[in-house]
Amino acid sequence: MKNKIMLITYSDSFGKNLKELKQMVDTYFKREINGIHILPFFPSSGDRGFAPINYREVDPQFGTWEDIQALAEDYELMFDFMINHLSRRSPEFLDFLEKHDQSEYADMFLRFKKFWPNGEPDQKQVDMLNKRKPCAPCEDILFADGMTEKIWCTFDNEQMDLNLESETAWRFVEKTLRFLMDQGAAMIRLDAFAFATKKLNTSCFFIEPEMWDMMKRVQGILDEKNIPMLPEIHDHYTVQQKIADHGYTVYDFVLPVMVLHTLFSQSSRRLRHWLEICPRDQHTTLDTHDGLGTVDVEDLLSEEELQAVIDKTEEYGANFKWDYSQKGHGGKRVYQINCSYYSAVGEDDDSYLLSRAIQFFTPGVPQVYYMGLLAGENDYELMERTQYDRNISRHNYTVEEIETLVEKPVVKKLCRLMQFRNEYPVFDGEMSLPDTDDSCLSIVWSCKGLEARLDARLKEKSFTITYLDRMGEAVTLSLEEDFKWDE
Repeated sequence: MKNKIMLITYSDSFGKNLKELKQMVDTYFKREINGIHILPFFPSSGDRGFAPINYREVDPQFGTWEDIQALAEDYELMFDFMINHLSRRSPEFLDFLEKHDQSEYADMFLRFKKFWPNGEPDQKQVDMLNKRKPCAPCEDILFADGMTEKIWCTFDNEQMDLNLESETAWRFVEKTLRFLMDQGAAMIRLDAFAFATKKLNTSCFFIEPEMWDMMKRVQGILDEKNIPMLPEIHDHYTVQQKIADHGYTVYDFVLPVMVLHTLFSQSSRRLRHWLEICPRDQHTTLDTHDGLGTVDVEDLLSEEELQAVIDKTEEYGANFKWDYSQKGHGGKRVYQINCSYYSAVGEDDDSYLLSRAIQFFTPGVPQVYYMGLLAGENDYELMERTQYDRNISRHNYTVEEIETLVEKPVVKKLCRLMQFRNEYPVFDGEMSLPDTDDSCLSIVWSCKGLEARLDARLKEKSFTITYLDRMGEAVTLSLEEDFKWDE
């Protein structure tokens, strides 16, 4: 994929459907957006698309495959594939419900009685699991024959875990990936993949070497059309480094909380260290449809520094997703901060633009969440109406709202930053970090005689970007007018 900015959005959040999404990006963000990560657009029974019922259909409320292909003609598209689970309303699981052991999909899903020697885990085994629930991750399923059985369910109770030890599950994976590649996918995001390998008496999370075998098998399918895979995982930063060492593109999930720490503490020391050691083949984020990961920065920030970020975002209206695994030391800990990024920086335009400038100068392909593109504030009304904490950063914008918000000064300035990031041809080159005081941050990119330099002054929440023109003269980027650079 090109090293240019990718938008992350739901099909019905940037306009009410895929046609309106394309209309809005075409009209207002053609220069700013090169790719689009369209969050799951398949029929789904839960978790806002992440409990897919059928990958071969586009949810009719969003549009059709023709709408997806129209987007693919103008933008590089990333699709999600949830390798860990499938909806309990899927044709495969419904067939399992009806026929139980006689179903051709009987071994496609992970059955407690066939995984655990005693039919279910003891408390010690439950405590070992990396889990998102305070109990054993299963659902009691009633079958048509009157039998009840526990089926592994890591996440929402609509998401039934797949048994990747079975060839039935792998036939499903292979057929689905080949279908998605044929529909215009330029990249596949492998969602929740670290939970997909299960092994007795382990955490059942990122189990080696089984994990590498699974990823190699998936990438082998995608290689048929030279499509890269982006594995999604929130864990200690060294895990991302390990994945990068195996030759895969990774997410920089360290950056969101690290930038907040930098802004709040007015010190660049921790961030400079991360920029020195972070993977180069990565996709950078400040915001996504999920929260801002805290596990990702462990040992990069001290416990006190991380808690200071958590406390400050709570002051700005954030809520939290909790981790119930062993890492919580017998209790629970903050796993993600739920908050729009604009609200996380106190809805301060200068802080927000500085955070984006840092992201765009960080190695990797920048991703910008749709709410971030419009400098969107926390949506407390949606969160309270739906009784779902994560909806605080999942506002659905109408065309009319977008037409108004693109006129905000902070959005206009952000767009000019994005134009520069996309069009000044230096970010495939080499990055360096000049020495500065901790209250400042400088990042320099050089490529084929061109150079771009970010100089940030953290106490003033200000920055300048200078770059060399074709004559080798230094020019200061203006955020008051559109960027001009002809190839």
